[in-house]
Amino acid sequence: MSQPPAAPDRADVIGMLASFGDRGADAVAERIGSLELTWLITQVEERYAVTLELSDEELAQMSTVSGAVAVLHDVLAGSVHG
Repeated sequence: MSQPPAAPDRADVIGMLASFGDRGADAVAERIGSLELTWLITQVEERYAVTLELSDEELAQMSTVSGAVAVLHDVLAGSVHG
């Protein structure tokens, strides 16, 4: 069984956000709401078997899809997945 990549890319993040509310990827807006962000963090933690300890600054940067991709890349790039 192969390991997931070190961090989700834009398509992965959009896919995870689309699963909140069971909607299509085309219905995911660039701006991420607080409930969507909570969902996204939970999905990433489960999928990548990590616990994310994000600063207030990192959480603020994750208010958009692009920001979330960047923060998750930075945070997970050095993580070791078991």
